[in-house]
Amino acid sequence: MPELESFPGGRSQDVPSVSNEAQTGERIEADRKPQGEIAVMVRRDSEEVSNGAPKRTASGSQRLSGSQRLSGSRRLSSTRRPSLREDDSLRVVYINNPDRTNKNFNMAGNTVRTTKYTILSFLPKNLFEQFHRFAYIYFLFIVILNQIPQLAVFGRTASLFPLILVLVVTAIKDGYEDFGRRRSDKRENNRKSLVFQIDKFQDKKWKNIQVGEVVKVLANETVPCDIVLLASSDPSGVCYVETLNLDGESNLKSRYARKEFTVEHPEQRPLKGTIVCETPNRNIYEFQGRMDLGSGVMVPLAANNIILRGCELKNTVWVLGVVVYAGRETKAMLNSAGAQSKRSRLEHYMNRETGWLAVFLIIICFIGGLGMGLWVNSNSDILSVLPYYKKQDLTGENYRFYGEWGEGAIGFLSCIIRFQIMIPLSLYISMELVRLGQSYFMTRDREMYHESSNTRFQCRALNINEDLGQVKYLFSDKTGTLTENKMQFDSASIGGVDYSYAKITVDTVPVKADGSISPADTEIGKSIKVDSELRRILDSPEPAPARHLVWEYFLVLAACNTIVPTWVKKSASGQLEMEAVNGNGDSLGFIEYQGESPDEQALVAAAAAYGFTLLERTSASIVIDVCGDRRRYEVLGIHEFDSVRKRMSVVVEGPDKVIKLLMKGADSSLLSIVGEGGDEYSIGGSESVDELQPSDGVMSATLKHLDNYARKGLRTLVVASKVLTRKEVEDWHFHYVKASSALHDRVGLMRNAAELVECNLSLLGATGIEDQLQGGVPETIQLLREAGIKLWVLTGDKQETAISIGFSCLLLTRDMQQIIINESTFEGCRSKILGAKAKYVIKPPPEKKLFSWKRQNGIDAANSGHDEVTGESADSNSRFNQPLALIIDGNSLVHALTSALEKDLYELATACKVVICCRVAPLQKAGIVSLVKRKAGKMTLAVGDGANDVSMIQMADVGVGISGQEGRQAVMASDFAIGQFRFLKKLLLVHGHWNYERLGYMVLYNFYRNAVFVMMLFWFIFYAAYSAQSALTDWNLVFFSLIYTSVPTIVVGILDMDVNQKTLYVYPPLYGSGQREEAYNQRLFWITMLDTLWQSLVLFYVPYFIYKVTDVDLYGLGLVWCMAVVILVNTHLAMDIKRWTWIEHVAIWASTLVTYICQLVMDALLSVPDLLPNHWVVFHMSGSVRFWFTLLLTVILALLPRFCVKLLKQWFWPSDLHIAREAEILLPSGQQVTDLELNDVHQSSSSLIQPPPPTAV
Repeated sequence: MPELESFPGGRSQDVPSVSNEAQTGERIEADRKPQGEIAVMVRRDSEEVSNGAPKRTASGSQRLSGSQRLSGSRRLSSTRRPSLREDDSLRVVYINNPDRTNKNFNMAGNTVRTTKYTILSFLPKNLFEQFHRFAYIYFLFIVILNQIPQLAVFGRTASLFPLILVLVVTAIKDGYEDFGRRRSDKRENNRKSLVFQIDKFQDKKWKNIQVGEVVKVLANETVPCDIVLLASSDPSGVCYVETLNLDGESNLKSRYARKEFTVEHPEQRPLKGTIVCETPNRNIYEFQGRMDLGSGVMVPLAANNIILRGCELKNTVWVLGVVVYAGRETKAMLNSAGAQSKRSRLEHYMNRETGWLAVFLIIICFIGGLGMGLWVNSNSDILSVLPYYKKQDLTGENYRFYGEWGEGAIGFLSCIIRFQIMIPLSLYISMELVRLGQSYFMTRDREMYHESSNTRFQCRALNINEDLGQVKYLFSDKTGTLTENKMQFDSASIGGVDYSYAKITVDTVPVKADGSISPADTEIGKSIKVDSELRRILDSPEPAPARHLVWEYFLVLAACNTIVPTWVKKSASGQLEMEAVNGNGDSLGFIEYQGESPDEQALVAAAAAYGFTLLERTSASIVIDVCGDRRRYEVLGIHEFDSVRKRMSVVVEGPDKVIKLLMKGADSSLLSIVGEGGDEYSIGGSESVDELQPSDGVMSATLKHLDNYARKGLRTLVVASKVLTRKEVEDWHFHYVKASSALHDRVGLMRNAAELVECNLSLLGATGIEDQLQGGVPETIQLLREAGIKLWVLTGDKQETAISIGFSCLLLTRDMQQIIINESTFEGCRSKILGAKAKYVIKPPPEKKLFSWKRQNGIDAANSGHDEVTGESADSNSRFNQPLALIIDGNSLVHALTSALEKDLYELATACKVVICCRVAPLQKAGIVSLVKRKAGKMTLAVGDGANDVSMIQMADVGVGISGQEGRQAVMASDFAIGQFRFLKKLLLVHGHWNYERLGYMVLYNFYRNAVFVMMLFWFIFYAAYSAQSALTDWNLVFFSLIYTSVPTIVVGILDMDVNQKTLYVYPPLYGSGQREEAYNQRLFWITMLDTLWQSLVLFYVPYFIYKVTDVDLYGLGLVWCMAVVILVNTHLAMDIKRWTWIEHVAIWASTLVTYICQLVMDALLSVPDLLPNHWVVFHMSGSVRFWFTLLLTVILALLPRFCVKLLKQWFWPSDLHIAREAEILLPSGQQVTDLELNDVHQSSSSLIQPPPPTAV
């Protein structure tokens, strides 16, 4: 190896210290990397694209001639600053010169506004948003019609009351929420930061900060805007920030000031320069730009050189930065828009039935209008003398008369106004209140509280609570969702030898400042287990080849990462405190490794346990204590992990001036670039570790170990290294610097530069990291499968790892026939899918029936293997007796998700009991969810914990985020958030079932309640010349659904319970009632409408015939009808309550009493005879026995058919819920429902009922 002192790398002023494909200091794993790349923002100047630019080889890499390689660094150093052109595709910021910056470019100030309204825009904008609901437009149309004198069926004041009440209540709610945002904005805008003004730093309000100003942020302060880092209190220019307010992640991230400018300070000498960067965009993980402080050399800037608004400075005394984005143009504000709201499936069905009710309303109104026209025609001879139809008054003046057709049209429109409540406006408010109440109880459920992380259940979307009770397909991530995402270094393969006893837990990382390992006296210290054989090799005094391999192996683990070491000390009060590592720490502290990747934390902890302790990381170097010898390695460049390369490498120069490439990555990516002669020796075996054997067996041995690790469920990585020659370094260095400085296609150029050195590597070995299952995962999966929920696992891990985890969590069983598809071509994938369908006789699933009168409970469906209502097979559409499991990888999904194969993939996947997709990208996860949503039409739920799961969570009908180790991106994008996967058991089987049953019945009941009231009014028009005259007062018509009957349905919708939690756990198939839509469907709707027709006939004609021969007037009979309909609908509701509480008793019977009191109050008022003309009627009517007898008889006759049908149905054709509820009632208090009791009720259920798991109850 020749001497490289003359090599201009290492500490050269123009060499970027820390860089990667996106120049970001954060670790973005393959499945955490945001999809896509930033478009071209800045044009390259002519010198960068001149004829002297390097040409590409056939492989895509750039190659130079010999003269270009030798002078590459010198030529790049002399590159002059490009001309700055005012272009929409770039932004030019003049440092410490905000006036010039904002004069030449239209840039936003730092004032932020998150409010939706202003004082002037509140009323029109809020009304515009509210009238997006069709029902509101419908009722506005009714109100307008009622203001026309000829159509004024209601009192004009009374007709306005319902709509105005709803609009005002909603406006007050929206205004209060916006007022809270306004106060928050005011506090935010009036915060102060130090800004360089008049030769010193002075306090300045955030709202007055401008682009181009230099800002000083102190420790624990929030960054006011997006700033490019100029300097920090650390001499190396490094600082640490917490991005909790930005992306929800609490772990610290490192940011770097370019070392070329860390000496600059505006208070010491004037600071001038220029920053050219991309225009504002939403990508928080990337930033492209370059900076010149007057030297003429444009230094590249990337994501690790910028601190975004909302970040907090931690473990650093101060930082200086120049503002590049302010206010609404900051990345935080550009990402502040919330996810699109989802609508529940029940709401879609409700709109369908609302349409049917609208059609029925038009029909009965047409009947009223037609009857009016025919009546006028048949009585045309006597219209002049009939009351209310006299054509002339006593003075001879003509009344308004519009003829037969005109009177018929007026009658039609008047009926629409009179019967408007056929479409229940109050249902919208009631549903929101019920969902709010349900969410209250869910968020306070202590069984869904994760104590160790202090995480409660979060309901982030109030409008899809009921969808939790209808889930058919559940798509789950693996790492962090089924597993803990707390990594343990389990096994090491070095030089062909397997060391499977090197268990190191990431939590056990306490090391002293001198690098030694000893038991700690702080909370973070625990015992550390190391492999004795590896320790013996490392402690060997003689430099044997075996020792060299082990040293090199752990050097890669310690150096090739993005982990940030921080000091942890005990304060005088006994609390743990952290501060930045500066290389001068005393020996009393401990080091805690901060990083986004738990895998890297485990690897660095393992290296520290074996004596390779990472002590310090700066932008230019890293310090590693190697078995007591502190060594500093100069960082020449970093190529970080991304979703394309699936590997990470770092080029370092050691104390011996030897330059090495250290690399780790996925086996599918790294093994292909290991050279045939790259590794000359390997360790012979565990019995004779110092004996060497040829390297031919290292690859095969390592592959065998990788396979064994994967079968044990371990996460695997391959480790390799390479000593670089001077020629390789110069060639790579030129391309690396050029790519780092590029503002166009930087990612691609960095990959091309990496290809120059990432070849012919020496294979060192592999790692096996264990990610343990979360508690309760197997039991939860078992219960969900018994409930009829199909679980699909979508993971980025290897196939063998995914299969192993599948067996561990009881997702896979030994009796399943596995269908494995690993194809990289379209034809191969198509052949495998079609071959599997033919082999296992898989037929297309039958089409779902749009309507069926036949009802089938869950037990019968399970026994028959087919659901007649939904048209779907109970388990699969396969004729194969053995259960099937599909395992498919990401390469195959590239072709399988195309339009040509997606139908066959869907048929094959739905025929399988289990589906596991491995090595999948985030967008592929979303594609799989989309495929099932489109083809199956069933409710889908996606659950995950990382940024790679966001697209899947947003695509599913219901998205659940888990507050895990990978930040809170999934939580922030989800509809519901939980702390552990096992909480899905309670969320779906209990709360989801209750929510669906309650809301399904509530919607059906509201349709019934309003329809029976309208039909009662409809029958009256046949006895009022088909006019819109009503026997009820206008206020009774208004108060019926708003006051008289609204409270009971809300209370029942929140508190009613069909079966208790224990029964739902013991008998999970009860959850299938929601999947089969038993609580609300078209069949139930039309049966309810038939029952409504009967009840309305009884409601009208029983009082009519009883009082027909009496002298009771219109208002007296109207009072009977009003009280009868309120008592009837409340009694109807009481018949359907499954479990009574005192609150439900009060709500139902008190509402009936309130109705009567309202009649007394309104009839007693004398001051407003025009609004309340039925003075004293209730006092005369209620004093008669006939009145109370009529009410009793009407209610009994109306509900008798319903009572008989319910009795016969539950006796002869019970549903699953009827069986379980009856068993609960018949059992002694405190005894659980088991299969014995249910078998006594229904023998066919024995094959489905399982005893509860130990943790279920």
